[in-house]
Amino acid sequence: MGNWVENEGLSIFVVLVWLGLNVFLFWWYYLVYDVPPKFFYTRILLGRALALARAPAACLNFNCMLILLPVCRNLLSFLRGSSACCSTRIRRQLDRNLTFHKMVAWMIALHTAIHTIAHLFNVEWSVQARVEEKGTLAAVLSSLGDKPGESYVNFFRQTIGNPVGGLYVAFTYLAGLTGVIITLALILIITSSTKTIRRSYFEVFWYTHHLFVIFFIGLVIHGAGRIVRGQTAESLAEHNPEICYKNFTLWGKKGACPIPQFAGNPPMTWKWVVGPMFLYLCERLVRFWRSQQKVVITKVVIHPFKTIELQMMKKGFKMEVGQYIFVKCPAVSKLEWHPFTLTSAPEEDYFSIHVRIVGDWTEGLFNACGCDKQEFQEAWKMPKVAVDGPFGTASEDVFSYETVMLVGAGIGVTPFASVLKSVWYKYCHDATNLKLKKIYFYWLCRDTHAFEWFADLLQSLEAQMQERNNAEFLSYNIYLTGWDESQATHFIVHHEEEKDVITGLKQKTLYGRPNWENEFKTIAGNHPGSRIGVFLCGPEGLADTLSKQSISNSEADPRGVHFIFNKENF
Repeated sequence: MGNWVENEGLSIFVVLVWLGLNVFLFWWYYLVYDVPPKFFYTRILLGRALALARAPAACLNFNCMLILLPVCRNLLSFLRGSSACCSTRIRRQLDRNLTFHKMVAWMIALHTAIHTIAHLFNVEWSVQARVEEKGTLAAVLSSLGDKPGESYVNFFRQTIGNPVGGLYVAFTYLAGLTGVIITLALILIITSSTKTIRRSYFEVFWYTHHLFVIFFIGLVIHGAGRIVRGQTAESLAEHNPEICYKNFTLWGKKGACPIPQFAGNPPMTWKWVVGPMFLYLCERLVRFWRSQQKVVITKVVIHPFKTIELQMMKKGFKMEVGQYIFVKCPAVSKLEWHPFTLTSAPEEDYFSIHVRIVGDWTEGLFNACGCDKQEFQEAWKMPKVAVDGPFGTASEDVFSYETVMLVGAGIGVTPFASVLKSVWYKYCHDATNLKLKKIYFYWLCRDTHAFEWFADLLQSLEAQMQERNNAEFLSYNIYLTGWDESQATHFIVHHEEEKDVITGLKQKTLYGRPNWENEFKTIAGNHPGSRIGVFLCGPEGLADTLSKQSISNSEADPRGVHFIFNKENF
Protein backbone atom coordinates (compact mmCIF):
# COMPACT_ATOMS: atom_id res chain seq x y z
CA MET A 1 0.00 0.00 0.00
CA GLY A 2 2.85 2.37 0.84
CA ASN A 3 4.43 2.01 -2.60
CA TRP A 4 1.02 2.36 -4.29
CA VAL A 5 0.71 5.70 -2.54
CA GLU A 6 4.20 6.72 -3.67
CA ASN A 7 3.68 5.57 -7.26
CA GLU A 8 0.02 6.47 -7.71
CA GLY A 9 -1.37 7.84 -4.45
CA LEU A 10 -0.50 11.50 -4.76
CA SER A 11 -1.59 11.45 -8.41
CA ILE A 12 -4.90 9.87 -7.39
CA PHE A 13 -5.19 12.40 -4.56
CA VAL A 14 -4.63 15.31 -6.96
CA VAL A 15 -7.18 13.90 -9.40
CA LEU A 16 -9.73 13.32 -6.64
CA VAL A 17 -9.29 16.89 -5.35
CA TRP A 18 -9.70 18.23 -8.88
CA LEU A 19 -12.78 16.10 -9.53
CA GLY A 20 -14.18 17.05 -6.13
CA LEU A 21 -13.81 20.75 -6.90
CA ASN A 22 -15.59 20.24 -10.21
CA VAL A 23 -18.47 18.47 -8.50
CA PHE A 24 -18.65 21.13 -5.78
CA LEU A 25 -18.67 24.02 -8.27
CA PHE A 26 -21.30 22.33 -10.42
CA TRP A 27 -23.61 21.64 -7.49
CA TRP A 28 -23.05 25.02 -5.83
CA TYR A 29 -23.78 27.08 -8.94
CA TYR A 30 -26.68 24.83 -9.86
CA LEU A 31 -28.28 25.75 -6.51
CA VAL A 32 -27.36 29.44 -6.97
CA TYR A 33 -29.52 29.59 -10.09
CA ASP A 34 -32.17 27.00 -9.16
CA VAL A 35 -33.16 28.12 -5.65
CA PRO A 36 -32.84 31.88 -4.84
CA PRO A 37 -35.76 34.22 -5.68
CA LYS A 38 -33.41 36.41 -7.73
CA PHE A 39 -33.81 34.07 -10.70
CA PHE A 40 -37.42 33.05 -9.98
CA TYR A 41 -38.81 34.75 -13.09
CA THR A 42 -35.84 33.66 -15.22
CA ARG A 43 -36.68 30.08 -14.26
CA ILE A 44 -40.31 30.66 -15.32
CA LEU A 45 -39.02 31.35 -18.81
CA LEU A 46 -36.19 28.83 -19.00
CA GLY A 47 -36.92 26.13 -16.44
CA ARG A 48 -34.12 23.88 -15.17
CA ALA A 49 -32.05 24.60 -18.29
CA LEU A 50 -30.97 27.88 -16.67
CA ALA A 51 -29.15 26.14 -13.82
CA LEU A 52 -27.93 23.37 -16.15
CA ALA A 53 -26.26 26.04 -18.30
CA ARG A 54 -24.74 28.10 -15.50
CA ALA A 55 -23.35 25.21 -13.41
CA PRO A 56 -21.04 23.89 -16.18
CA ALA A 57 -20.10 27.50 -17.00
CA ALA A 58 -18.58 27.79 -13.51
CA CYS A 59 -16.71 24.51 -14.05
CA LEU A 60 -15.50 25.81 -17.41
CA ASN A 61 -14.08 28.89 -15.72
CA PHE A 62 -12.27 26.71 -13.19
CA ASN A 63 -10.80 24.33 -15.77
CA CYS A 64 -9.86 27.09 -18.20
CA MET A 65 -7.94 28.61 -15.28
CA LEU A 66 -5.99 25.34 -14.98
CA ILE A 67 -5.48 24.37 -18.63
CA LEU A 68 -2.57 26.74 -19.31
CA LEU A 69 -0.58 26.06 -16.14
CA PRO A 70 0.70 22.55 -17.09
CA VAL A 71 2.18 23.92 -20.32
CA CYS A 72 4.11 26.75 -18.65
CA ARG A 73 7.35 24.83 -19.08
CA ASN A 74 9.65 27.44 -17.59
CA LEU A 75 7.47 27.78 -14.49
CA LEU A 76 7.42 24.00 -14.01
CA SER A 77 11.18 23.76 -14.50
CA PHE A 78 11.69 26.50 -11.92
CA LEU A 79 9.47 24.69 -9.42
CA ARG A 80 11.09 21.36 -10.22
CA GLY A 81 14.57 22.75 -9.63
CA SER A 82 13.61 24.44 -6.36
CA SER A 83 14.24 21.96 -3.57
CA ALA A 84 12.74 24.45 -1.13
CA CYS A 85 9.24 24.06 -2.57
CA CYS A 86 9.39 20.70 -4.34
CA SER A 87 10.05 17.35 -2.71
CA THR A 88 10.75 14.31 -4.86
CA ARG A 89 7.07 13.31 -4.75
CA ILE A 90 5.93 16.76 -5.85
CA ARG A 91 8.49 16.78 -8.68
CA ARG A 92 7.13 13.45 -9.87
CA GLN A 93 3.67 15.01 -10.09
CA LEU A 94 5.07 17.89 -12.13
CA ASP A 95 6.40 15.28 -14.55
CA ARG A 96 2.77 14.32 -15.22
CA ASN A 97 1.92 17.83 -16.41
CA LEU A 98 0.79 16.80 -19.90
CA THR A 99 -1.41 14.02 -18.53
CA PHE A 100 -3.16 16.54 -16.31
CA HIS A 101 -3.38 19.00 -19.23
CA LYS A 102 -5.24 16.36 -21.28
CA MET A 103 -7.58 15.49 -18.40
CA VAL A 104 -8.50 19.14 -17.93
CA ALA A 105 -9.07 19.46 -21.70
CA TRP A 106 -11.54 16.57 -21.67
CA MET A 107 -13.31 18.10 -18.68
CA ILE A 108 -13.61 21.38 -20.60
CA ALA A 109 -15.10 19.44 -23.53
CA LEU A 110 -17.64 17.74 -21.23
CA HIS A 111 -18.81 20.97 -19.59
CA THR A 112 -18.88 22.73 -22.97
CA ALA A 113 -21.26 20.05 -24.26
CA ILE A 114 -23.56 20.38 -21.22
CA HIS A 115 -23.43 24.18 -21.34
CA THR A 116 -24.17 24.28 -25.08
CA ILE A 117 -27.06 21.81 -24.97
CA ALA A 118 -28.67 23.63 -22.03
CA HIS A 119 -28.37 26.98 -23.82
CA LEU A 120 -29.95 25.54 -26.95
CA PHE A 121 -33.06 24.91 -24.86
CA ASN A 122 -32.73 28.35 -23.25
CA VAL A 123 -32.61 30.07 -26.63
CA GLU A 124 -35.52 28.07 -28.00
CA TRP A 125 -37.71 28.88 -24.99
CA SER A 126 -36.67 32.55 -24.92
CA VAL A 127 -37.52 32.96 -28.61
CA GLN A 128 -40.79 31.07 -28.19
CA ALA A 129 -41.83 33.22 -25.21
CA ARG A 130 -41.64 36.37 -27.36
CA VAL A 131 -44.23 35.06 -29.78
CA GLU A 132 -46.41 33.28 -27.22
CA GLU A 133 -50.05 34.21 -26.90
CA LYS A 134 -50.73 37.04 -24.49
CA GLY A 135 -52.20 36.34 -21.11
CA THR A 136 -49.61 33.92 -19.81
CA LEU A 137 -46.95 34.73 -17.23
CA ALA A 138 -44.20 33.87 -19.74
CA ALA A 139 -45.68 36.30 -22.28
CA VAL A 140 -45.92 39.09 -19.68
CA LEU A 141 -42.32 38.51 -18.55
CA SER A 142 -41.09 38.51 -22.16
CA SER A 143 -42.88 41.79 -22.87
CA LEU A 144 -41.14 43.56 -19.98
CA GLY A 145 -38.73 46.10 -21.39
CA ASP A 146 -40.92 47.03 -24.35
CA LYS A 147 -42.14 50.13 -22.52
CA PRO A 148 -40.08 53.04 -21.14
CA GLY A 149 -38.96 52.61 -17.52
CA GLU A 150 -39.02 48.82 -17.69
CA SER A 151 -36.05 46.43 -17.70
CA TYR A 152 -36.21 43.14 -19.55
CA VAL A 153 -35.70 39.61 -18.31
CA ASN A 154 -35.93 37.91 -21.72
CA PHE A 155 -32.74 38.84 -23.59
CA PHE A 156 -34.37 38.13 -26.98
CA ARG A 157 -36.10 41.37 -28.01
CA GLN A 158 -37.25 40.48 -31.51
CA THR A 159 -40.58 38.84 -32.33
CA ILE A 160 -39.28 36.13 -34.62
CA GLY A 161 -40.26 32.52 -34.12
CA ASN A 162 -38.08 29.43 -34.23
CA PRO A 163 -35.96 28.26 -35.99
CA VAL A 164 -35.09 31.64 -37.53
CA GLY A 165 -35.05 33.27 -34.10
CA GLY A 166 -32.56 30.72 -32.78
CA LEU A 167 -30.21 31.29 -35.73
CA TYR A 168 -30.60 35.04 -35.22
CA VAL A 169 -29.35 34.65 -31.63
CA ALA A 170 -26.47 32.38 -32.67
CA PHE A 171 -25.05 34.75 -35.29
CA THR A 172 -26.02 38.28 -34.21
CA TYR A 173 -25.80 38.22 -30.41
CA LEU A 174 -22.33 38.49 -28.84
CA ALA A 175 -22.93 35.48 -26.60
CA GLY A 176 -24.21 33.38 -29.51
CA LEU A 177 -21.46 34.31 -31.96
CA THR A 178 -18.60 33.88 -29.48
CA GLY A 179 -20.17 30.63 -28.32
CA VAL A 180 -20.16 29.25 -31.86
CA ILE A 181 -16.56 30.38 -32.45
CA ILE A 182 -15.07 28.99 -29.23
CA THR A 183 -16.98 25.71 -29.61
CA LEU A 184 -15.63 25.23 -33.15
CA ALA A 185 -12.13 26.15 -31.95
CA LEU A 186 -12.39 23.61 -29.12
CA ILE A 187 -13.59 20.87 -31.49
CA LEU A 188 -10.65 21.50 -33.84
CA ILE A 189 -8.15 21.58 -30.97
CA ILE A 190 -9.37 18.31 -29.46
CA THR A 191 -9.85 16.34 -32.69
CA SER A 192 -6.37 17.31 -33.92
CA SER A 193 -4.78 16.26 -30.62
CA THR A 194 -5.29 12.53 -31.07
CA LYS A 195 -2.19 10.35 -31.02
CA THR A 196 -2.56 9.52 -34.73
CA ILE A 197 -2.64 13.19 -35.77
CA ARG A 198 0.22 14.15 -33.46
CA ARG A 199 2.50 11.43 -34.81
CA SER A 200 1.61 11.50 -38.49
CA TYR A 201 0.59 15.14 -39.00
CA PHE A 202 2.34 17.08 -36.26
CA GLU A 203 2.01 20.34 -38.17
CA VAL A 204 -1.80 20.01 -38.13
CA PHE A 205 -1.71 19.43 -34.39
CA TRP A 206 0.68 22.35 -33.81
CA TYR A 207 -1.24 24.92 -35.85
CA THR A 208 -4.74 23.99 -34.64
CA HIS A 209 -3.58 23.96 -31.03
CA HIS A 210 -2.83 27.65 -31.36
CA LEU A 211 -6.52 28.28 -31.84
CA PHE A 212 -6.44 28.46 -28.05
CA VAL A 213 -5.75 32.19 -28.51
CA ILE A 214 -9.13 32.62 -30.25
CA PHE A 215 -10.72 30.32 -27.68
CA PHE A 216 -9.58 32.43 -24.72
CA ILE A 217 -10.44 35.75 -26.36
CA GLY A 218 -13.93 34.48 -27.13
CA LEU A 219 -14.25 33.01 -23.65
CA VAL A 220 -13.41 36.29 -21.92
CA ILE A 221 -15.94 38.36 -23.91
CA HIS A 222 -18.59 35.61 -24.09
CA GLY A 223 -20.46 36.91 -21.04
CA ALA A 224 -20.17 40.61 -21.89
CA GLY A 225 -23.67 40.59 -23.45
CA ARG A 226 -25.17 39.75 -20.02
CA ILE A 227 -27.98 37.63 -21.46
CA VAL A 228 -28.53 35.80 -18.15
CA ARG A 229 -30.60 38.24 -16.13
CA GLY A 230 -31.98 38.21 -12.60
CA GLN A 231 -34.16 40.44 -10.46
CA THR A 232 -32.29 43.30 -8.78
CA ALA A 233 -31.90 43.45 -5.00
CA GLU A 234 -33.91 46.71 -4.86
CA SER A 235 -36.74 45.14 -6.81
CA LEU A 236 -36.74 42.02 -4.60
CA ALA A 237 -37.21 44.24 -1.55
CA GLU A 238 -40.58 45.48 -2.84
CA HIS A 239 -41.56 42.67 -5.18
CA ASN A 240 -41.48 39.15 -3.74
CA PRO A 241 -41.71 36.92 -6.83
CA GLU A 242 -42.90 33.88 -4.90
CA ILE A 243 -46.02 35.87 -3.94
CA CYS A 244 -46.44 38.39 -6.75
CA TYR A 245 -46.30 35.93 -9.63
CA LYS A 246 -49.86 34.85 -8.77
CA ASN A 247 -51.20 38.31 -9.64
CA PHE A 248 -49.02 39.11 -12.65
CA THR A 249 -51.93 40.77 -14.49
CA LEU A 250 -52.10 43.47 -11.79
CA TRP A 251 -48.42 44.39 -11.72
CA GLY A 252 -47.82 48.11 -11.58
CA LYS A 253 -51.36 49.01 -10.51
CA LYS A 254 -52.19 50.77 -7.30
CA GLY A 255 -52.11 48.46 -4.30
CA ALA A 256 -50.51 45.62 -6.29
CA CYS A 257 -46.94 44.46 -6.75
CA PRO A 258 -44.70 46.86 -8.67
CA ILE A 259 -43.27 45.79 -11.99
CA PRO A 260 -40.08 43.74 -11.29
CA GLN A 261 -36.75 45.16 -12.45
CA PHE A 262 -33.92 43.05 -13.84
CA ALA A 263 -30.19 43.32 -14.52
CA GLY A 264 -27.70 41.10 -16.32
CA ASN A 265 -24.96 39.14 -14.56
CA PRO A 266 -21.58 40.85 -14.96
CA PRO A 267 -18.95 38.78 -16.86
CA MET A 268 -16.86 36.70 -14.45
CA THR A 269 -14.65 34.55 -16.65
CA TRP A 270 -11.84 37.10 -16.88
CA LYS A 271 -11.39 36.96 -13.11
CA TRP A 272 -10.68 33.23 -13.34
CA VAL A 273 -8.29 33.25 -16.30
CA VAL A 274 -6.42 36.56 -16.07
CA GLY A 275 -3.75 35.12 -13.73
CA PRO A 276 -2.91 32.04 -15.82
CA MET A 277 -3.08 34.11 -19.02
CA PHE A 278 -0.54 36.54 -17.55
CA LEU A 279 1.75 33.66 -16.51
CA TYR A 280 1.47 32.12 -19.96
CA LEU A 281 2.23 35.48 -21.59
CA CYS A 282 5.39 35.70 -19.47
CA GLU A 283 6.18 32.13 -20.51
CA ARG A 284 5.94 33.05 -24.19
CA LEU A 285 8.06 36.16 -23.67
CA VAL A 286 10.79 34.04 -22.04
CA ARG A 287 10.60 31.58 -24.93
CA PHE A 288 10.86 34.43 -27.45
CA TRP A 289 13.88 35.88 -25.64
CA ARG A 290 15.57 32.49 -25.64
CA SER A 291 14.79 31.96 -29.32
CA GLN A 292 16.73 35.12 -30.18
CA GLN A 293 19.94 33.83 -28.56
CA LYS A 294 22.54 32.57 -30.99
CA VAL A 295 22.94 28.80 -31.37
CA VAL A 296 25.78 27.28 -33.39
CA ILE A 297 25.65 23.78 -34.87
CA THR A 298 29.22 22.54 -34.43
CA LYS A 299 28.83 19.03 -35.78
CA VAL A 300 26.30 16.82 -37.56
CA VAL A 301 26.71 13.05 -37.35
CA ILE A 302 24.68 10.70 -39.55
CA HIS A 303 23.83 7.51 -37.66
CA PRO A 304 22.15 4.37 -38.99
CA PHE A 305 18.42 3.81 -38.72
CA LYS A 306 17.52 7.25 -40.19
CA THR A 307 18.98 9.10 -37.20
CA ILE A 308 21.15 12.23 -37.13
CA GLU A 309 23.00 13.77 -34.19
CA LEU A 310 23.22 17.55 -33.88
CA GLN A 311 25.96 18.89 -31.61
CA MET A 312 25.41 22.54 -30.70
CA MET A 313 26.76 25.35 -28.54
CA LYS A 314 24.95 28.29 -26.95
CA LYS A 315 26.29 30.92 -24.59
CA GLY A 316 25.20 30.38 -20.99
CA PHE A 317 23.53 27.03 -21.72
CA LYS A 318 23.43 24.77 -18.65
CA MET A 319 21.77 21.38 -18.46
CA GLU A 320 21.17 18.39 -16.22
CA VAL A 321 20.93 14.75 -17.23
CA GLY A 322 17.78 13.66 -19.06
CA GLN A 323 16.48 17.15 -19.79
CA TYR A 324 14.92 18.16 -23.09
CA ILE A 325 14.82 21.22 -25.33
CA PHE A 326 12.54 22.62 -28.03
CA VAL A 327 14.15 23.27 -31.39
CA LYS A 328 13.05 25.52 -34.24
CA CYS A 329 14.71 25.60 -37.64
CA PRO A 330 13.47 28.67 -39.59
CA ALA A 331 14.76 27.15 -42.84
CA VAL A 332 12.20 24.37 -42.39
CA SER A 333 9.40 26.28 -40.60
CA LYS A 334 9.40 29.73 -39.06
CA LEU A 335 6.81 28.80 -36.43
CA GLU A 336 7.16 25.15 -35.45
CA TRP A 337 9.00 24.04 -32.30
CA HIS A 338 9.71 20.35 -31.69
CA PRO A 339 10.87 18.67 -28.43
CA PHE A 340 14.03 16.55 -28.27
CA THR A 341 15.77 14.89 -25.35
CA LEU A 342 19.34 15.99 -24.74
CA THR A 343 21.75 13.12 -25.32
CA SER A 344 24.87 14.92 -24.13
CA ALA A 345 26.12 15.00 -20.54
CA PRO A 346 26.41 18.15 -18.40
CA GLU A 347 30.17 17.56 -18.28
CA GLU A 348 30.56 18.00 -22.05
CA ASP A 349 31.32 21.38 -23.64
CA TYR A 350 28.44 21.07 -26.11
CA PHE A 351 24.86 19.84 -26.04
CA SER A 352 23.43 17.36 -28.49
CA ILE A 353 20.19 15.79 -29.68
CA HIS A 354 19.45 12.72 -31.78
CA VAL A 355 16.74 13.19 -34.40
CA ARG A 356 15.03 10.27 -36.09
CA ILE A 357 13.75 11.12 -39.58
CA VAL A 358 10.04 10.25 -39.41
CA GLY A 359 8.09 13.22 -40.81
CA ASP A 360 8.09 16.32 -42.99
CA TRP A 361 9.80 18.55 -40.41
CA THR A 362 12.58 16.10 -39.54
CA GLU A 363 13.06 15.37 -43.26
CA GLY A 364 13.40 19.10 -43.85
CA LEU A 365 15.97 19.38 -41.04
CA PHE A 366 17.87 16.43 -42.50
CA ASN A 367 18.10 18.18 -45.88
CA ALA A 368 18.81 21.63 -44.39
CA CYS A 369 21.86 20.17 -42.59
CA GLY A 370 23.14 18.81 -45.90
CA CYS A 371 22.75 15.19 -44.84
CA ASP A 372 21.27 14.36 -48.25
CA LYS A 373 24.55 15.37 -49.95
CA GLN A 374 27.70 13.28 -50.31
CA GLU A 375 30.26 16.08 -49.96
CA PHE A 376 31.52 17.47 -46.64
CA GLN A 377 29.50 20.41 -45.33
CA GLU A 378 31.25 23.44 -43.80
CA ALA A 379 30.03 24.64 -40.40
CA TRP A 380 29.06 28.06 -41.77
CA LYS A 381 26.64 26.36 -44.17
CA MET A 382 24.65 24.84 -41.32
CA PRO A 383 21.11 26.24 -40.95
CA LYS A 384 20.21 28.63 -38.16
CA VAL A 385 18.34 27.03 -35.27
CA ALA A 386 16.66 28.41 -32.16
CA VAL A 387 16.62 26.52 -28.86
CA ASP A 388 14.23 26.87 -25.93
CA GLY A 389 15.14 25.13 -22.71
CA PRO A 390 16.40 23.00 -21.16
CA PHE A 391 13.40 21.70 -19.26
CA GLY A 392 13.33 19.18 -16.43
CA THR A 393 12.07 15.61 -16.67
CA ALA A 394 11.85 12.55 -14.45
CA SER A 395 15.35 11.40 -15.48
CA GLU A 396 16.87 14.25 -13.46
CA ASP A 397 16.14 12.21 -10.32
CA VAL A 398 18.27 9.23 -11.42
CA PHE A 399 21.18 10.23 -9.18
CA SER A 400 18.95 10.48 -6.09
CA TYR A 401 18.67 6.65 -5.93
CA GLU A 402 21.31 4.04 -5.12
CA THR A 403 19.75 1.56 -7.55
CA VAL A 404 17.90 2.34 -10.77
CA MET A 405 16.26 0.55 -13.67
CA LEU A 406 16.52 2.44 -16.98
CA VAL A 407 14.17 1.20 -19.70
CA GLY A 408 14.23 2.62 -23.22
CA ALA A 409 12.31 1.53 -26.31
CA GLY A 410 13.73 2.44 -29.72
CA ILE A 411 14.70 6.11 -29.94
CA GLY A 412 13.34 6.36 -26.37
CA VAL A 413 16.84 5.47 -25.20
CA THR A 414 17.98 9.07 -25.76
CA PRO A 415 17.46 10.41 -22.19
CA PHE A 416 19.53 7.54 -20.85
CA ALA A 417 22.39 8.38 -23.21
CA SER A 418 22.78 11.57 -21.19
CA VAL A 419 22.57 9.65 -17.91
CA LEU A 420 25.12 7.01 -18.93
CA LYS A 421 27.51 9.61 -20.36
CA SER A 422 27.34 11.56 -17.11
CA VAL A 423 28.01 8.37 -15.14
CA TRP A 424 31.02 7.70 -17.37
CA TYR A 425 32.43 11.20 -16.77
CA LYS A 426 31.90 10.93 -13.02
CA TYR A 427 33.71 7.61 -12.95
CA CYS A 428 36.58 9.03 -15.00
CA HIS A 429 37.10 11.82 -12.48
CA ASP A 430 35.70 11.16 -9.01
CA ALA A 431 33.07 8.56 -8.21
CA THR A 432 33.36 8.76 -4.43
CA ASN A 433 30.51 11.26 -4.11
CA LEU A 434 28.24 9.33 -6.47
CA LYS A 435 25.18 8.04 -4.61
CA LEU A 436 24.19 5.80 -7.51
CA LYS A 437 25.71 2.34 -7.00
CA LYS A 438 23.91 0.09 -9.48
CA ILE A 439 22.28 0.57 -12.90
CA TYR A 440 20.06 -2.00 -14.62
CA PHE A 441 19.73 -0.84 -18.22
CA TYR A 442 17.17 -2.31 -20.65
CA TRP A 443 16.91 -1.36 -24.30
CA LEU A 444 14.23 -2.78 -26.58
CA CYS A 445 14.59 -2.35 -30.36
CA ARG A 446 12.91 -3.80 -33.43
CA ASP A 447 15.84 -3.38 -35.82
CA THR A 448 19.53 -4.27 -35.49
CA HIS A 449 20.66 -0.96 -37.04
CA ALA A 450 19.11 0.96 -34.16
CA PHE A 451 21.79 -0.37 -31.81
CA GLU A 452 24.74 0.95 -33.77
CA TRP A 453 24.73 4.63 -32.77
CA PHE A 454 24.50 3.78 -29.06
CA ALA A 455 26.88 0.83 -28.98
CA ASP A 456 30.04 2.99 -28.83
CA LEU A 457 28.87 4.60 -25.58
CA LEU A 458 28.09 1.22 -24.02
CA GLN A 459 31.47 -0.13 -25.09
CA SER A 460 33.22 2.83 -23.45
CA LEU A 461 31.25 2.33 -20.24
CA GLU A 462 31.92 -1.40 -20.28
CA ALA A 463 35.67 -0.83 -20.63
CA GLN A 464 35.69 1.90 -17.98
CA MET A 465 33.93 -0.26 -15.39
CA GLN A 466 36.27 -3.18 -16.03
CA GLU A 467 39.35 -0.96 -15.67
CA ARG A 468 38.11 0.14 -12.25
CA ASN A 469 37.18 -3.41 -11.22
CA ASN A 470 33.55 -2.44 -10.97
CA ALA A 471 32.02 -4.31 -13.88
CA GLU A 472 28.94 -5.02 -11.74
CA PHE A 473 28.03 -1.33 -11.59
CA LEU A 474 26.25 -1.48 -14.95
CA SER A 475 24.08 -4.43 -15.96
CA TYR A 476 22.65 -3.91 -19.42
CA ASN A 477 20.20 -6.06 -21.32
CA ILE A 478 19.58 -5.33 -24.98
CA TYR A 479 16.54 -6.97 -26.54
CA LEU A 480 15.97 -7.36 -30.26
CA THR A 481 12.20 -7.63 -30.75
CA GLY A 482 12.18 -8.09 -34.53
CA TRP A 483 14.29 -10.17 -36.93
CA ASP A 484 13.97 -12.29 -40.09
CA GLU A 485 15.07 -15.86 -40.81
CA SER A 486 18.40 -14.95 -42.43
CA GLN A 487 19.33 -12.76 -39.44
CA ALA A 488 18.41 -15.58 -37.04
CA THR A 489 20.72 -17.98 -38.89
CA HIS A 490 23.56 -15.43 -38.73
CA PHE A 491 23.02 -14.94 -34.98
CA ILE A 492 23.17 -18.69 -34.33
CA VAL A 493 26.42 -19.13 -36.28
CA HIS A 494 28.19 -16.35 -34.35
CA HIS A 495 26.60 -16.93 -30.95
CA GLU A 496 29.72 -18.53 -29.43
CA GLU A 497 32.01 -15.60 -30.26
CA GLU A 498 33.41 -13.55 -27.37
CA LYS A 499 31.63 -10.36 -28.40
CA ASP A 500 28.06 -9.91 -29.55
CA VAL A 501 27.65 -9.99 -33.32
CA ILE A 502 25.24 -7.01 -33.28
CA THR A 503 26.62 -4.57 -30.71
CA GLY A 504 30.24 -5.64 -30.29
CA LEU A 505 29.68 -5.83 -26.53
CA LYS A 506 30.58 -8.72 -24.26
CA GLN A 507 26.97 -8.88 -23.09
CA LYS A 508 25.00 -10.84 -25.65
CA THR A 509 21.89 -9.40 -27.27
CA LEU A 510 18.69 -11.11 -26.16
CA TYR A 511 15.81 -11.90 -28.50
CA GLY A 512 12.17 -11.27 -27.78
CA ARG A 513 10.85 -9.24 -24.87
CA PRO A 514 11.83 -9.23 -21.18
CA ASN A 515 9.86 -11.19 -18.62
CA TRP A 516 9.32 -8.17 -16.45
CA GLU A 517 7.96 -10.07 -13.48
CA ASN A 518 11.14 -12.15 -13.29
CA GLU A 519 13.33 -9.07 -13.77
CA PHE A 520 11.62 -7.19 -10.94
CA LYS A 521 11.74 -10.16 -8.58
CA THR A 522 15.45 -10.71 -9.28
CA ILE A 523 16.31 -7.06 -8.68
CA ALA A 524 14.17 -6.98 -5.51
CA GLY A 525 16.08 -10.01 -4.23
CA ASN A 526 19.43 -8.37 -4.98
CA HIS A 527 18.56 -5.13 -3.17
CA PRO A 528 16.39 -5.81 -0.11
CA GLY A 529 15.25 -2.77 1.83
CA SER A 530 16.07 -0.38 -1.05
CA ARG A 531 14.16 2.33 -2.89
CA ILE A 532 14.71 1.51 -6.56
CA GLY A 533 13.96 4.11 -9.21
CA VAL A 534 12.32 2.78 -12.39
CA PHE A 535 12.71 5.18 -15.33
CA LEU A 536 11.02 4.68 -18.69
CA CYS A 537 11.04 6.47 -21.99
CA GLY A 538 8.72 4.42 -24.18
CA PRO A 539 5.13 3.63 -25.20
CA GLU A 540 2.09 3.73 -22.95
CA GLY A 541 1.60 -0.05 -23.00
CA LEU A 542 5.07 -0.60 -21.59
CA ALA A 543 4.46 2.17 -19.05
CA ASP A 544 1.34 0.40 -17.77
CA THR A 545 3.27 -2.86 -17.44
CA LEU A 546 6.19 -1.33 -15.53
CA SER A 547 3.90 0.72 -13.30
CA LYS A 548 1.94 -2.39 -12.29
CA GLN A 549 5.13 -4.37 -11.70
CA SER A 550 6.55 -1.53 -9.58
CA ILE A 551 3.48 -1.68 -7.34
CA SER A 552 3.09 -5.46 -7.17
CA ASN A 553 6.78 -6.12 -6.42
CA SER A 554 7.06 -3.53 -3.65
CA GLU A 555 6.64 -4.59 -0.05
CA ALA A 556 4.02 -3.22 2.33
CA ASP A 557 6.67 -2.83 5.04
CA PRO A 558 8.20 0.68 4.80
CA ARG A 559 11.58 -0.94 5.49
CA GLY A 560 11.21 -3.33 2.55
CA VAL A 561 12.06 -2.90 -1.12
CA HIS A 562 10.09 -0.26 -3.03
CA PHE A 563 10.07 0.38 -6.79
CA ILE A 564 9.33 4.01 -7.69
CA PHE A 565 8.06 4.35 -11.27
CA ASN A 566 8.88 7.43 -13.37
CA LYS A 567 7.98 8.09 -17.01
CA GLU A 568 9.23 10.71 -19.46
CA ASN A 569 6.47 13.07 -20.62
CA PHE A 570 7.00 15.92 -23.08
